[in-house]
Amino acid sequence: MIVTVTANPALDVTYDVRSFGTHTRDVEAHEQAGGKGVNVSRVLTTLGHRTTAVLPLAGPNGIAVQDDLQRAGVTHCLVPGGAPTRRSVAVVDDHDVTMFDEAGQTSDDGWWHALTGVVHGLLPGARALVISGSLPAGLPPNSYRTLVVLAGQRGLPVILDTDGPPLTATLDARPTLVKLEAAELLAATGITDPLPAARALTGRGARNVIAALGPDGILAVTTDGTWRASLPSSLSMRGHPTGAGDAVVAALAASLAAVPWPQALADAVALSAATVVAPYAGHFDRDLHQALLPAVCIEAL
Repeated sequence: MIVTVTANPALDVTYDVRSFGTHTRDVEAHEQAGGKGVNVSRVLTTLGHRTTAVLPLAGPNGIAVQDDLQRAGVTHCLVPGGAPTRRSVAVVDDHDVTMFDEAGQTSDDGWWHALTGVVHGLLPGARALVISGSLPAGLPPNSYRTLVVLAGQRGLPVILDTDGPPLTATLDARPTLVKLEAAELLAATGITDPLPAARALTGRGARNVIAALGPDGILAVTTDGTWRASLPSSLSMRGHPTGAGDAVVAALAASLAAVPWPQALADAVALSAATVVAPYAGHFDRDLHQALLPAVCIEAL
């Protein structure tokens, strides 16, 4: 079982519009459970892997998130308390995606202690822990460090997908794998070139670093070698990029320590591209995923 933690979940609302202006008509709306760890668990569930999503929920949006998780068949452990669950709104037209992410509201940390207890109880049956997304306001930046240490005490691999202070405050706990977008990597290191930037993070405690570079694929700096994995430019996918990075995390969590890095990276790139063409985060085109696998280019650096 792969346990995912989403400390700052959201009700994802997507508006599909023909054109985005001051008065937009003919809008189609879609709501689903959101948050990076939730997206990872949704992808893993579709792939047939056992997973449990751990997340706090409160208020009407929290009820809607829980209802969607049940409909989707995503196994979950809910932690009551905290501030009302936020919303994340995407407006999608023929040319672009405009995101409106509400911030997680300030809350006390009582629910965080409960969430830590839930994760601790699940770890004996887990084979990996995934910690994804931001921390809500009110929690100290080193909150994720506790979870990394708990998993490390059991010898479990940990994938950390966050940025800013929650990332830098956790690196010394030596997470197994840190995944960042290009802009997050630059912000964490101040280094514009992704390769030395990723290597700088390994020097600060991350055992392996994955940099998701959008259409340029994935850069992996690992204990076994360094690779770049990408699709040929002629096969670059266009569509809704939200959730593509979470698909990378899901693929790597499923492959961690089970297959060689080049194979795991190829699967991550293909799955991410198959997610981009799907209309909503956490969904992907199964046939396209399999069709793209042989096309992924792996370059040892």
